[in-house]
Amino acid sequence: MSTKNNTDKHNDYSESLLVHFRRVESLKKEALSFPAIDLNQKQVCDLELLLNRAFYPLRGFLNQADYESILDTMRLANGTLWPMPICLDINETTAEALHIGDRLALNDEEGFMLAVLSVESIWQPDKKQEALAVYGTDDPEKHPGVRSLYDQSRDFYVGGTLEGLHLPLHYDFKELRPTPSESHRFFSQSGWRNVIGFHTDKYLHCAHREMILNAARKVGANIILHPVVGLSHPRNLDHYTHIRCYQEIAKKFPKNMIYLGLLPLALRQAGPREALWHAIIKKNYGCSHLMIAEDHSDPYTSDQPQYPFYPLHASQKLVKKHEDETGIQMVPLKKMVYVEDKAQYIPQDEVEPGMAVKTISSSELKRRLENGLEIPEWFSYPEVVTELRNAFPPRSKQGFTIFITGLSGAGKSTLAKVLYVKFMEMRERPVTLLDGDIVRRNLSSELSFSKEHRNLNITRIGFVASEITKNGGIALCAPIAPYEESRRLNRELISKCGGYIEVYMATPFEICELRDRKGLYAKARAGKVKGVTGVSDPYNPPANPEITIDTTNVTPAEAAQDVLLYLAEQGYVK
Repeated sequence: MSTKNNTDKHNDYSESLLVHFRRVESLKKEALSFPAIDLNQKQVCDLELLLNRAFYPLRGFLNQADYESILDTMRLANGTLWPMPICLDINETTAEALHIGDRLALNDEEGFMLAVLSVESIWQPDKKQEALAVYGTDDPEKHPGVRSLYDQSRDFYVGGTLEGLHLPLHYDFKELRPTPSESHRFFSQSGWRNVIGFHTDKYLHCAHREMILNAARKVGANIILHPVVGLSHPRNLDHYTHIRCYQEIAKKFPKNMIYLGLLPLALRQAGPREALWHAIIKKNYGCSHLMIAEDHSDPYTSDQPQYPFYPLHASQKLVKKHEDETGIQMVPLKKMVYVEDKAQYIPQDEVEPGMAVKTISSSELKRRLENGLEIPEWFSYPEVVTELRNAFPPRSKQGFTIFITGLSGAGKSTLAKVLYVKFMEMRERPVTLLDGDIVRRNLSSELSFSKEHRNLNITRIGFVASEITKNGGIALCAPIAPYEESRRLNRELISKCGGYIEVYMATPFEICELRDRKGLYAKARAGKVKGVTGVSDPYNPPANPEITIDTTNVTPAEAAQDVLLYLAEQGYVK
Protein backbone atom coordinates (compact mmCIF):
# COMPACT_ATOMS: atom_id res chain seq x y z
CA MET A 1 0.00 0.00 0.00
CA SER A 2 2.83 2.38 0.94
CA THR A 3 4.70 1.59 -2.29
CA LYS A 4 1.59 2.23 -4.34
CA ASN A 5 1.01 5.61 -2.63
CA ASN A 6 4.62 6.63 -3.28
CA THR A 7 4.28 5.60 -6.92
CA ASP A 8 1.06 7.60 -7.24
CA LYS A 9 2.74 10.67 -5.70
CA HIS A 10 5.70 10.31 -8.07
CA ASN A 11 3.36 10.04 -11.05
CA ASP A 12 1.37 13.09 -9.90
CA TYR A 13 4.59 15.10 -9.47
CA SER A 14 5.88 14.04 -12.91
CA GLU A 15 2.52 14.95 -14.45
CA SER A 16 2.56 18.41 -12.83
CA LEU A 17 6.10 19.00 -14.08
CA LEU A 18 5.07 18.01 -17.59
CA VAL A 19 2.06 20.36 -17.47
CA HIS A 20 4.27 23.19 -16.22
CA PHE A 21 6.89 22.55 -18.93
CA ARG A 22 4.23 22.55 -21.66
CA ARG A 23 2.73 25.77 -20.28
CA VAL A 24 6.14 27.47 -20.23
CA GLU A 25 6.91 26.40 -23.80
CA SER A 26 3.49 27.57 -24.95
CA LEU A 27 3.91 30.93 -23.22
CA LYS A 28 7.36 31.39 -24.77
CA LYS A 29 5.88 30.97 -28.25
CA GLU A 30 3.01 33.35 -27.48
CA ALA A 31 5.41 35.93 -26.01
CA LEU A 32 7.26 36.27 -29.31
CA SER A 33 4.40 38.51 -30.42
CA PHE A 34 4.30 40.56 -27.18
CA PRO A 35 6.11 43.87 -26.69
CA ALA A 36 9.17 43.32 -24.52
CA ILE A 37 11.49 45.29 -22.24
CA ASP A 38 14.90 44.49 -20.76
CA LEU A 39 14.97 44.96 -17.00
CA ASN A 40 17.74 46.67 -15.07
CA GLN A 41 19.42 45.12 -12.01
CA LYS A 42 16.96 46.54 -9.49
CA GLN A 43 13.97 45.36 -11.52
CA VAL A 44 15.45 41.87 -11.93
CA CYS A 45 15.91 41.65 -8.15
CA ASP A 46 12.28 42.63 -7.59
CA LEU A 47 11.10 40.19 -10.25
CA GLU A 48 13.02 37.28 -8.73
CA LEU A 49 11.47 37.81 -5.30
CA LEU A 50 8.02 38.19 -6.84
CA LEU A 51 8.42 34.92 -8.75
CA ASN A 52 9.85 32.89 -5.85
CA ARG A 53 7.14 34.26 -3.48
CA ALA A 54 9.50 36.07 -1.12
CA PHE A 55 7.20 39.06 -1.76
CA TYR A 56 4.03 37.11 -0.91
CA PRO A 57 1.15 38.16 -0.98
CA LEU A 58 2.11 40.16 -4.10
CA ARG A 59 1.32 38.41 -7.38
CA GLY A 60 3.05 40.91 -9.61
CA PHE A 61 4.23 44.49 -9.87
CA LEU A 62 1.79 46.83 -8.13
CA ASN A 63 -1.16 48.30 -9.95
CA GLN A 64 -2.08 51.93 -9.37
CA ALA A 65 -4.73 51.28 -6.70
CA ASP A 66 -2.38 49.16 -4.57
CA TYR A 67 0.48 51.63 -5.09
CA GLU A 68 -1.57 54.60 -3.88
CA SER A 69 -2.95 52.63 -0.95
CA ILE A 70 0.56 51.61 0.17
CA LEU A 71 1.77 55.20 0.11
CA ASP A 72 -1.18 56.29 2.28
CA THR A 73 -1.63 53.35 4.65
CA MET A 74 1.21 50.81 4.19
CA ARG A 75 -1.48 48.38 3.03
CA LEU A 76 -2.68 46.99 -0.27
CA ALA A 77 -6.07 48.11 -1.51
CA ASN A 78 -7.63 44.99 0.09
CA GLY A 79 -6.21 45.93 3.51
CA THR A 80 -3.28 43.48 3.59
CA LEU A 81 -0.19 44.86 5.31
CA TRP A 82 2.57 45.72 2.81
CA PRO A 83 4.75 48.80 3.40
CA MET A 84 6.92 49.09 0.27
CA PRO A 85 5.91 50.00 -3.30
CA ILE A 86 7.24 47.36 -5.71
CA CYS A 87 6.81 49.08 -9.06
CA LEU A 88 7.98 48.46 -12.61
CA ASP A 89 9.18 51.77 -14.04
CA ILE A 90 9.19 52.30 -17.81
CA ASN A 91 9.92 55.19 -20.15
CA GLU A 92 7.32 57.35 -21.85
CA THR A 93 7.69 55.65 -25.24
CA THR A 94 6.92 52.22 -23.77
CA ALA A 95 4.06 53.63 -21.70
CA GLU A 96 2.40 55.20 -24.75
CA ALA A 97 2.65 51.92 -26.69
CA LEU A 98 1.00 49.82 -23.95
CA HIS A 99 -2.72 49.41 -23.19
CA ILE A 100 -4.69 47.83 -20.36
CA GLY A 101 -5.01 44.12 -21.08
CA ASP A 102 -1.77 43.92 -23.08
CA ARG A 103 0.86 41.38 -22.17
CA LEU A 104 4.44 42.52 -21.76
CA ALA A 105 7.46 40.20 -21.92
CA LEU A 106 10.06 40.90 -19.24
CA ASN A 107 13.68 40.05 -20.10
CA ASP A 108 16.85 40.18 -18.07
CA GLU A 109 19.67 42.57 -18.97
CA GLU A 110 20.88 40.22 -21.71
CA GLY A 111 17.46 39.81 -23.33
CA PHE A 112 16.61 36.37 -21.86
CA MET A 113 12.84 36.19 -21.17
CA LEU A 114 11.94 35.61 -17.51
CA ALA A 115 8.23 36.41 -17.20
CA VAL A 116 5.13 37.89 -18.80
CA LEU A 117 3.19 40.76 -17.23
CA SER A 118 -0.57 41.10 -17.81
CA VAL A 119 -1.02 44.87 -17.81
CA GLU A 120 -3.61 46.22 -15.33
CA SER A 121 -2.43 49.82 -14.84
CA ILE A 122 -0.22 52.38 -16.59
CA TRP A 123 0.32 55.70 -14.86
CA GLN A 124 2.72 58.54 -14.18
CA PRO A 125 3.46 58.67 -10.45
CA ASP A 126 4.05 61.75 -8.37
CA LYS A 127 7.64 61.00 -7.34
CA LYS A 128 7.70 63.71 -4.68
CA GLN A 129 4.63 62.20 -3.06
CA GLU A 130 6.25 58.75 -3.19
CA ALA A 131 9.49 60.08 -1.72
CA LEU A 132 7.71 61.77 1.17
CA ALA A 133 5.63 58.67 1.93
CA VAL A 134 8.40 56.08 1.67
CA TYR A 135 11.50 57.99 2.77
CA GLY A 136 10.08 60.84 4.84
CA THR A 137 11.68 63.53 2.65
CA ASP A 138 11.54 64.71 -0.94
CA ASP A 139 15.07 66.18 -0.84
CA PRO A 140 17.56 64.08 -2.86
CA GLU A 141 20.47 65.70 -1.02
CA LYS A 142 19.18 64.35 2.29
CA HIS A 143 18.44 60.75 1.30
CA PRO A 144 20.15 58.52 -1.30
CA GLY A 145 16.88 56.63 -1.85
CA VAL A 146 15.18 59.84 -2.98
CA ARG A 147 18.09 60.62 -5.29
CA SER A 148 17.82 57.15 -6.80
CA LEU A 149 14.06 57.54 -7.23
CA TYR A 150 14.48 60.87 -9.04
CA ASP A 151 17.58 60.09 -11.10
CA GLN A 152 17.31 56.39 -11.91
CA SER A 153 13.59 55.49 -11.95
CA ARG A 154 11.78 56.18 -15.21
CA ASP A 155 8.76 58.47 -15.31
CA PHE A 156 5.96 55.90 -15.77
CA TYR A 157 4.87 52.76 -13.91
CA VAL A 158 3.16 49.66 -15.27
CA GLY A 159 1.51 47.13 -12.99
CA GLY A 160 -0.18 43.75 -13.24
CA THR A 161 0.06 40.04 -12.46
CA LEU A 162 3.00 37.89 -13.51
CA GLU A 163 3.43 34.54 -15.17
CA GLY A 164 6.95 33.30 -14.53
CA LEU A 165 9.00 31.37 -17.06
CA HIS A 166 12.38 31.25 -15.31
CA LEU A 167 14.01 32.67 -12.23
CA PRO A 168 16.97 34.93 -13.07
CA LEU A 169 20.12 32.94 -13.76
CA HIS A 170 22.93 32.97 -11.19
CA TYR A 171 26.27 31.30 -11.81
CA ASP A 172 27.86 32.48 -8.57
CA PHE A 173 27.31 30.71 -5.22
CA LYS A 174 24.27 28.81 -6.52
CA GLU A 175 24.26 26.56 -3.43
CA LEU A 176 23.73 29.63 -1.22
CA ARG A 177 20.60 30.92 -2.98
CA PRO A 178 17.61 29.11 -1.44
CA THR A 179 14.08 30.09 -2.42
CA PRO A 180 11.54 30.52 0.40
CA SER A 181 10.18 27.02 -0.21
CA GLU A 182 13.69 25.55 -0.04
CA SER A 183 14.55 27.29 3.23
CA HIS A 184 11.20 26.18 4.71
CA ARG A 185 12.06 22.62 3.71
CA PHE A 186 15.52 22.82 5.28
CA PHE A 187 14.17 24.16 8.58
CA SER A 188 11.49 21.49 8.69
CA GLN A 189 13.91 18.64 7.92
CA SER A 190 16.37 19.97 10.51
CA GLY A 191 13.68 20.21 13.19
CA TRP A 192 14.13 23.97 13.57
CA ARG A 193 10.90 25.40 15.04
CA ASN A 194 12.24 28.80 16.08
CA VAL A 195 14.38 30.51 13.46
CA ILE A 196 15.76 34.01 13.91
CA GLY A 197 16.82 36.02 10.88
CA PHE A 198 19.83 38.31 10.73
CA HIS A 199 19.62 40.78 7.86
CA THR A 200 22.80 42.51 6.71
CA ASP A 201 24.64 44.02 3.76
CA LYS A 202 27.79 44.92 5.72
CA TYR A 203 31.01 43.10 6.50
CA LEU A 204 30.74 41.17 9.77
CA HIS A 205 33.35 40.90 12.51
CA CYS A 206 33.70 39.49 16.03
CA ALA A 207 31.20 41.89 17.60
CA HIS A 208 28.52 40.87 15.09
CA ARG A 209 28.92 37.19 16.01
CA GLU A 210 28.42 38.05 19.68
CA MET A 211 25.37 40.22 18.88
CA ILE A 212 23.76 37.44 16.84
CA LEU A 213 24.42 34.75 19.45
CA ASN A 214 23.12 36.99 22.22
CA ALA A 215 19.84 37.61 20.37
CA ALA A 216 19.42 33.92 19.41
CA ARG A 217 19.97 32.72 22.99
CA LYS A 218 17.24 35.03 24.31
CA VAL A 219 14.54 33.35 22.20
CA GLY A 220 16.05 29.88 21.91
CA ALA A 221 16.30 30.00 18.12
CA ASN A 222 18.48 28.72 15.33
CA ILE A 223 19.86 31.35 12.97
CA ILE A 224 19.55 32.19 9.30
CA LEU A 225 22.32 34.55 8.24
CA HIS A 226 20.57 36.31 5.35
CA PRO A 227 22.92 38.82 3.70
CA VAL A 228 21.68 41.02 0.86
CA VAL A 229 23.48 40.63 -2.46
CA GLY A 230 20.84 42.15 -4.73
CA LEU A 231 22.75 44.96 -6.43
CA SER A 232 26.24 43.54 -5.84
CA HIS A 233 26.84 42.59 -9.43
CA PRO A 234 28.84 39.37 -9.97
CA ARG A 235 31.38 41.38 -11.99
CA ASN A 236 32.19 43.33 -8.82
CA LEU A 237 35.08 41.93 -6.75
CA ASP A 238 33.44 43.26 -3.58
CA HIS A 239 30.52 40.88 -4.20
CA TYR A 240 32.75 37.81 -3.90
CA THR A 241 34.66 39.21 -0.95
CA HIS A 242 31.45 39.87 0.95
CA ILE A 243 30.19 36.33 0.46
CA ARG A 244 33.51 34.67 1.29
CA CYS A 245 33.59 36.70 4.50
CA TYR A 246 30.04 35.57 5.34
CA GLN A 247 31.12 31.98 4.80
CA GLU A 248 34.04 32.45 7.19
CA ILE A 249 31.80 34.10 9.81
CA ALA A 250 29.29 31.24 9.57
CA LYS A 251 32.09 28.80 10.50
CA LYS A 252 32.54 30.64 13.81
CA PHE A 253 29.12 29.55 15.09
CA PRO A 254 28.31 26.22 16.76
CA LYS A 255 27.67 23.47 14.22
CA ASN A 256 24.07 22.92 13.09
CA MET A 257 23.02 26.26 14.55
CA ILE A 258 23.31 28.60 11.55
CA TYR A 259 22.10 28.54 7.95
CA LEU A 260 23.63 30.87 5.35
CA GLY A 261 21.42 32.00 2.48
CA LEU A 262 21.83 34.92 0.09
CA LEU A 263 18.93 37.33 -0.45
CA PRO A 264 18.72 38.96 -3.93
CA LEU A 265 17.07 42.12 -2.63
CA ALA A 266 17.33 45.69 -3.97
CA LEU A 267 17.53 47.76 -0.79
CA ARG A 268 15.69 51.07 -0.49
CA GLN A 269 17.14 52.22 2.88
CA ALA A 270 13.71 53.43 3.94
CA GLY A 271 14.14 53.02 7.70
CA PRO A 272 11.06 51.78 9.63
CA ARG A 273 9.04 50.99 6.49
CA GLU A 274 11.89 48.91 5.15
CA ALA A 275 12.35 47.11 8.48
CA LEU A 276 8.69 46.05 8.41
CA TRP A 277 9.15 44.96 4.79
CA HIS A 278 12.15 42.84 5.81
CA ALA A 279 10.06 41.22 8.54
CA ILE A 280 7.44 40.10 6.01
CA ILE A 281 10.15 38.78 3.68
CA LYS A 282 11.83 36.87 6.52
CA LYS A 283 8.49 35.33 7.46
CA ASN A 284 8.13 34.13 3.88
CA TYR A 285 11.55 32.50 4.17
CA GLY A 286 10.45 30.61 7.29
CA CYS A 287 11.65 32.82 10.15
CA SER A 288 9.76 33.13 13.43
CA HIS A 289 11.92 36.00 14.75
CA LEU A 290 13.94 38.85 13.27
CA MET A 291 16.81 40.82 14.79
CA ILE A 292 16.27 44.56 14.38
CA ALA A 293 18.97 47.11 15.20
CA GLU A 294 18.17 50.51 16.63
CA ASP A 295 19.09 52.05 13.25
CA HIS A 296 17.84 49.23 10.98
CA SER A 297 17.80 50.29 7.29
CA ASP A 298 19.04 53.80 8.02
CA PRO A 299 20.80 55.20 4.94
CA TYR A 300 23.70 56.56 6.97
CA THR A 301 26.23 55.01 9.32
CA SER A 302 27.62 56.29 12.59
CA ASP A 303 30.73 57.46 10.69
CA GLN A 304 28.67 59.97 8.72
CA PRO A 305 27.58 63.42 9.97
CA GLN A 306 23.94 62.90 8.91
CA TYR A 307 23.60 59.85 11.19
CA PRO A 308 20.94 58.81 11.96
CA PHE A 309 18.37 59.92 9.39
CA TYR A 310 15.47 58.15 11.12
CA PRO A 311 14.84 58.29 14.90
CA LEU A 312 16.73 55.59 16.79
CA HIS A 313 14.54 52.57 17.67
CA ALA A 314 11.78 53.66 15.21
CA SER A 315 12.28 50.49 13.14
CA GLN A 316 12.10 48.29 16.23
CA LYS A 317 8.87 49.95 17.35
CA LEU A 318 7.13 49.57 13.98
CA VAL A 319 8.06 45.88 13.58
CA LYS A 320 7.01 45.23 17.19
CA LYS A 321 3.67 46.97 16.61
CA HIS A 322 2.76 44.61 13.75
CA GLU A 323 4.04 41.35 15.25
CA ASP A 324 0.60 39.73 15.45
CA GLU A 325 -0.18 40.57 11.84
CA THR A 326 3.17 39.58 10.33
CA GLY A 327 3.58 36.48 12.49
CA ILE A 328 7.22 37.32 13.20
CA GLN A 329 8.59 38.55 16.52
CA MET A 330 10.99 41.46 16.79
CA VAL A 331 14.18 40.85 18.79
CA PRO A 332 16.22 44.00 19.57
CA LEU A 333 19.80 43.72 18.38
CA LYS A 334 22.08 44.95 21.17
CA LYS A 335 25.42 46.51 20.36
CA MET A 336 28.38 44.61 21.78
CA VAL A 337 31.70 46.19 22.75
CA TYR A 338 35.08 44.69 23.57
CA VAL A 339 36.16 45.25 27.20
CA GLU A 340 39.91 44.97 27.48
CA ASP A 341 39.91 44.14 31.22
CA LYS A 342 37.63 41.15 30.62
CA ALA A 343 39.10 40.26 27.21
CA GLN A 344 35.57 39.66 25.90
CA TYR A 345 32.55 41.31 24.35
CA ILE A 346 29.65 42.45 26.51
CA PRO A 347 26.43 44.39 25.70
CA GLN A 348 27.12 48.10 25.47
CA ASP A 349 24.44 48.88 28.06
CA GLU A 350 26.26 46.68 30.59
CA VAL A 351 29.51 48.63 30.47
CA GLU A 352 30.39 49.93 33.92
CA PRO A 353 32.34 53.11 34.77
CA GLY A 354 36.06 52.57 34.56
CA MET A 355 35.90 49.69 32.07
CA ALA A 356 38.38 50.03 29.20
CA VAL A 357 36.32 49.70 26.03
CA LYS A 358 38.06 49.21 22.68
CA THR A 359 36.51 49.74 19.27
CA ILE A 360 37.44 50.25 15.63
CA SER A 361 35.07 52.24 13.41
CA SER A 362 34.43 51.30 9.78
CA SER A 363 36.43 54.35 8.65
CA GLU A 364 39.32 53.29 10.87
CA LEU A 365 39.15 49.75 9.49
CA LYS A 366 39.29 51.18 5.97
CA ARG A 367 42.30 53.32 6.91
CA ARG A 368 44.15 50.32 8.30
CA LEU A 369 43.46 48.29 5.18
CA GLU A 370 44.53 51.15 2.90
CA ASN A 371 47.79 51.58 4.79
CA GLY A 372 48.55 47.89 5.42
CA LEU A 373 48.29 48.32 9.21
CA GLU A 374 47.49 45.68 11.84
CA ILE A 375 43.88 44.65 12.47
CA PRO A 376 43.69 43.01 15.93
CA GLU A 377 42.13 39.57 16.40
CA TRP A 378 39.76 40.87 19.08
CA PHE A 379 38.15 42.96 16.33
CA SER A 380 37.98 40.54 13.39
CA TYR A 381 38.85 36.95 12.60
CA PRO A 382 42.14 36.32 10.72
CA GLU A 383 40.26 34.49 7.95
CA VAL A 384 38.01 37.52 7.39
CA VAL A 385 40.96 39.92 7.47
CA THR A 386 42.78 37.79 4.88
CA GLU A 387 39.79 38.05 2.52
CA LEU A 388 39.61 41.81 3.07
CA ARG A 389 43.31 42.29 2.41
CA ASN A 390 43.07 40.29 -0.81
CA ALA A 391 40.21 42.48 -2.04
CA PHE A 392 41.40 45.81 -0.62
CA PRO A 393 45.18 46.05 -0.88
CA PRO A 394 47.04 49.12 0.42
CA ARG A 395 46.52 52.26 -1.64
CA SER A 396 50.04 51.97 -3.04
CA LYS A 397 48.89 48.80 -4.82
CA GLN A 398 45.35 49.88 -5.75
CA GLY A 399 44.13 51.15 -9.07
CA PHE A 400 42.76 54.68 -9.12
CA THR A 401 41.04 57.23 -11.34
CA ILE A 402 41.97 60.88 -11.67
CA PHE A 403 38.87 62.63 -13.01
CA ILE A 404 39.77 66.12 -14.30
CA THR A 405 36.81 68.42 -14.96
CA GLY A 406 36.55 72.06 -16.06
CA LEU A 407 35.83 74.38 -18.95
CA SER A 408 37.37 73.98 -22.38
CA GLY A 409 40.75 75.72 -22.20
CA ALA A 410 41.09 75.28 -18.43
CA GLY A 411 44.09 72.95 -18.87
CA LYS A 412 42.46 69.53 -18.41
CA SER A 413 43.99 67.74 -21.39
CA THR A 414 47.42 69.26 -20.82
CA LEU A 415 47.44 68.18 -17.15
CA ALA A 416 46.26 64.69 -18.11
CA LYS A 417 49.07 64.35 -20.69
CA VAL A 418 51.74 65.49 -18.21
CA LEU A 419 50.44 63.06 -15.58
CA TYR A 420 50.36 60.29 -18.18
CA VAL A 421 54.06 60.76 -18.85
CA LYS A 422 54.89 60.92 -15.13
CA PHE A 423 53.04 57.67 -14.39
CA MET A 424 54.61 55.95 -17.39
CA GLU A 425 58.02 56.93 -16.04
CA MET A 426 57.14 55.40 -12.66
CA ARG A 427 56.14 52.10 -14.35
CA GLU A 428 54.17 50.97 -11.28
CA ARG A 429 50.76 50.48 -12.91
CA PRO A 430 49.29 50.42 -16.42
CA VAL A 431 48.00 53.89 -17.41
CA THR A 432 45.12 54.84 -19.73
CA LEU A 433 44.30 58.34 -20.94
CA LEU A 434 40.60 59.02 -21.53
CA ASP A 435 40.64 62.55 -22.92
CA GLY A 436 37.25 64.14 -23.67
CA ASP A 437 37.86 64.51 -27.40
CA ILE A 438 39.30 61.00 -27.74
CA VAL A 439 36.28 59.47 -26.00
CA ARG A 440 33.86 61.51 -28.09
CA ARG A 441 35.51 60.26 -31.26
CA ASN A 442 35.84 56.59 -30.30
CA LEU A 443 33.10 55.80 -27.77
CA SER A 444 30.39 58.45 -28.15
CA SER A 445 30.48 59.60 -31.76
CA GLU A 446 26.71 59.13 -32.13
CA LEU A 447 25.87 61.36 -29.15
CA SER A 448 24.73 64.97 -29.37
CA PHE A 449 25.53 67.72 -26.87
CA SER A 450 22.16 67.66 -25.11
CA LYS A 451 22.24 67.38 -21.31
CA GLU A 452 21.06 63.76 -21.49
CA HIS A 453 23.76 62.81 -23.98
CA ARG A 454 26.47 64.73 -22.13
CA ASN A 455 25.63 62.78 -18.97
CA LEU A 456 25.58 59.51 -20.92
CA ASN A 457 29.02 60.31 -22.35
CA ILE A 458 30.40 60.92 -18.84
CA THR A 459 28.92 57.71 -17.43
CA ARG A 460 30.50 55.80 -20.33
CA ILE A 461 33.85 57.28 -19.37
CA GLY A 462 33.12 56.31 -15.76
CA PHE A 463 32.38 52.70 -16.70
CA VAL A 464 35.64 52.34 -18.64
CA ALA A 465 37.56 54.02 -15.82
CA SER A 466 35.99 51.71 -13.23
CA GLU A 467 37.14 48.64 -15.18
CA ILE A 468 40.68 50.05 -15.41
CA THR A 469 40.68 50.93 -11.70
CA LYS A 470 39.26 47.56 -10.67
CA ASN A 471 42.11 45.81 -12.47
CA GLY A 472 44.80 47.84 -10.74
CA GLY A 473 45.44 50.46 -13.42
CA ILE A 474 45.39 54.26 -13.53
CA ALA A 475 42.63 55.99 -15.50
CA LEU A 476 43.19 59.64 -16.44
CA CYS A 477 39.86 61.21 -17.47
CA ALA A 478 39.74 64.73 -18.87
CA PRO A 479 36.22 65.63 -20.09
CA ILE A 480 34.39 68.90 -19.47
CA ALA A 481 31.74 66.98 -17.45
CA PRO A 482 29.57 70.03 -16.72
CA TYR A 483 26.90 68.37 -14.53
CA GLU A 484 27.20 67.21 -10.95
CA GLU A 485 24.79 64.25 -11.28
CA SER A 486 26.95 62.31 -13.77
CA ARG A 487 30.13 63.16 -11.86
CA ARG A 488 28.50 61.88 -8.65
CA LEU A 489 27.46 58.63 -10.32
CA ASN A 490 31.02 58.10 -11.51
CA ARG A 491 32.39 58.74 -8.03
CA GLU A 492 29.99 56.17 -6.55
CA LEU A 493 30.84 53.58 -9.21
CA ILE A 494 34.62 53.99 -9.27
CA SER A 495 35.08 54.36 -5.50
CA LYS A 496 33.90 50.76 -5.13
CA CYS A 497 36.80 49.61 -7.31
CA GLY A 498 39.68 51.71 -5.97
CA GLY A 499 40.73 55.31 -5.58
CA TYR A 500 38.85 58.28 -7.02
CA ILE A 501 40.43 61.73 -7.16
CA GLU A 502 38.40 64.57 -8.65
CA VAL A 503 40.47 67.51 -9.93
CA TYR A 504 38.57 70.73 -10.63
CA MET A 505 40.34 73.01 -13.08
CA ALA A 506 38.99 76.31 -11.74
CA THR A 507 40.56 78.51 -14.41
CA PRO A 508 38.25 81.53 -14.95
CA PHE A 509 36.15 81.62 -18.10
CA GLU A 510 37.87 84.81 -19.30
CA ILE A 511 41.26 83.07 -19.31
CA CYS A 512 39.81 79.98 -21.04
CA GLU A 513 38.27 82.18 -23.72
CA LEU A 514 41.58 83.97 -24.32
CA ARG A 515 43.31 80.63 -24.88
CA ASP A 516 40.55 79.15 -27.12
CA ARG A 517 42.99 77.06 -29.17
CA LYS A 518 40.11 75.14 -30.79
CA GLY A 519 38.23 78.31 -31.73
CA LEU A 520 35.20 76.89 -29.90
CA TYR A 521 34.24 80.04 -27.99
CA ALA A 522 34.68 82.25 -31.05
CA LYS A 523 32.33 80.03 -33.05
CA ALA A 524 29.82 80.09 -30.19
CA ARG A 525 29.95 83.90 -29.97
CA ALA A 526 29.39 84.05 -33.73
CA GLY A 527 26.39 81.73 -33.46
CA LYS A 528 28.04 79.05 -35.58
CA VAL A 529 27.77 76.35 -32.88
CA LYS A 530 25.30 75.88 -30.07
CA GLY A 531 25.42 74.20 -26.67
CA VAL A 532 28.94 75.36 -25.81
CA THR A 533 29.65 75.04 -22.09
CA GLY A 534 30.33 78.44 -20.57
CA VAL A 535 28.61 80.36 -23.40
CA SER A 536 25.16 78.90 -24.06
CA ASP A 537 25.28 75.92 -21.72
CA PRO A 538 26.01 75.98 -17.97
CA TYR A 539 28.93 74.47 -16.08
CA ASN A 540 28.17 73.35 -12.52
CA PRO A 541 31.39 73.30 -10.47
CA PRO A 542 32.08 70.18 -8.35
CA ALA A 543 30.75 70.29 -4.80
CA ASN A 544 33.75 68.70 -3.06
CA PRO A 545 36.70 68.05 -5.36
CA GLU A 546 39.85 66.54 -3.86
CA ILE A 547 42.03 69.06 -5.71
CA THR A 548 41.29 72.53 -7.14
CA ILE A 549 43.72 74.12 -9.58
CA ASP A 550 43.58 77.53 -11.31
CA THR A 551 46.04 77.44 -14.19
CA THR A 552 46.01 81.22 -14.76
CA ASN A 553 49.49 81.54 -13.26
CA VAL A 554 50.41 77.86 -12.88
CA THR A 555 52.46 75.87 -15.40
CA PRO A 556 51.38 72.35 -16.44
CA ALA A 557 54.38 70.89 -14.59
CA GLU A 558 53.40 72.72 -11.39
CA ALA A 559 49.78 71.55 -11.70
CA ALA A 560 50.95 67.97 -12.17
CA GLN A 561 53.21 68.31 -9.12
CA ASP A 562 50.19 69.38 -7.02
CA VAL A 563 48.38 66.21 -8.04
CA LEU A 564 51.40 63.96 -7.41
CA LEU A 565 51.95 65.47 -3.97
CA TYR A 566 48.31 64.79 -3.09
CA LEU A 567 48.62 61.18 -4.31
CA ALA A 568 51.78 60.70 -2.23
CA GLU A 569 50.11 62.21 0.84
CA GLN A 570 47.15 59.83 0.42
CA GLY A 571 49.39 56.80 -0.09
CA TYR A 572 48.59 56.07 -3.76
CA VAL A 573 52.18 56.62 -4.90
CA LYS A 574 55.48 56.40 -3.05
